[in-house]
Amino acid sequence: MANVVVVGTQWGDEGKGKIVDFFAENADVICRFQGGNNAGHTISIGGEETILHLIPSGILHDHKLCIIGNGVVVDPAVLLEELDRLRARDVIPPNTKLLISDRAHLIMPYHKRLDIARETHHLGKKIGTTGRGIGPAYEDKIARVGIRVCDLMDEETFREKLRNNIEEKNFYLTRGFQEEPLDEGKILGDYLRYAERIRPLVADTSLVLAEEIRKGKKVLFEGAQGSHLDVDYGTYPYVTSSNTLAGNAGTGTGVGPKAIDEVVGICKAYTTRVGEGPFVTELTDVVGDYLQKTGKEFGATTGRKRRCGWLDMVLIRQSVRVSGITGLAITKLDVLTGLKKIKICVGYRTSVGVFVDSVPPNLRYLQEAEAIYEELDGWEEDITHARKLDDLPVNARRYLERIEALAGTKLYLVSVGPNRDETIILKNPFHDWS
Repeated sequence: MANVVVVGTQWGDEGKGKIVDFFAENADVICRFQGGNNAGHTISIGGEETILHLIPSGILHDHKLCIIGNGVVVDPAVLLEELDRLRARDVIPPNTKLLISDRAHLIMPYHKRLDIARETHHLGKKIGTTGRGIGPAYEDKIARVGIRVCDLMDEETFREKLRNNIEEKNFYLTRGFQEEPLDEGKILGDYLRYAERIRPLVADTSLVLAEEIRKGKKVLFEGAQGSHLDVDYGTYPYVTSSNTLAGNAGTGTGVGPKAIDEVVGICKAYTTRVGEGPFVTELTDVVGDYLQKTGKEFGATTGRKRRCGWLDMVLIRQSVRVSGITGLAITKLDVLTGLKKIKICVGYRTSVGVFVDSVPPNLRYLQEAEAIYEELDGWEEDITHARKLDDLPVNARRYLERIEALAGTKLYLVSVGPNRDETIILKNPFHDWS
């Protein structure tokens, strides 16, 4: 038995969807533990893409239990739309089941309105949110005024909580942003209809997980975003509103830390970032354009063009440390094909010294930081048909060896293309665990 957490090691968009989908074949339960529909996990099978925002990436495998944990904030309209789209394509296998935690918090229309209003009215520093209401939903959770799935299941409780929240949120919208108020009646009607549709999926998923683990079933915990969007250890304030690190797999699903055996960190072979925030290795030249176009670097959720740069090992080393990563999965190695020289950032030079193992928390130091690079030779050969390390060009293998050495942890997997089969497996954390 092994229970495995998958987390991103950068700013998200590392290819977690493909890796979770790949490992899901060996798992019995796949559980999302944080984030919301600001995540976009892309899975490509036989050249056909499926983009998932809330539903765990194991949903395309048969005989699986997929769980949306209590640490996720759920927009029921988005969830039902996603389910309907998958069912219309007939891609959910007949023996695969989806459950939603009764303790998960709901994203409400006022969360989205406030999210967009803050960005468009430019009050304070622009963060570059997706406008999906994620941040305001987590704010209400921490302020203890959030509405949970269990509240939606009880009409009387939902009516009361909605009334109290609408009064406060309309005050902010009308007085603070001079915008139109929300219609309480419409929201009530919409959400009561959502309630009836999702009711069969709602459960105390912490109890369900405990029973599955007791039976010896294998669990895959799926994170969203990336380690450096973590609200505590990310490049604050340019972060998401939840903890994206492996430690949140426990609190976001209701299992204890002893239930976790392996942590796989997903690392793109270069670095990308969507939205605002410092980016030490960002490339604004022809190489950056090459990475963006060749890697098709557009946000799966927003469609925004991703900023691209060289691989930053300062980010990766910190991620390995704070999430206890036991192995790395390298993605999009094929995108680097054709570059004559490839650089790796091994440290930051700032006015207060050199940073090698951690990202400075002070944003001013991070924004002024200069990357310290090592340069390696690139390769020209097509690598998409490689299925073992020996199939790769010598320079590609040297690049991977350098990543492994700098990260201080082993490589478990190398992705050489978007499809499920375009993968080199070095260690399967489910099969090779003891």
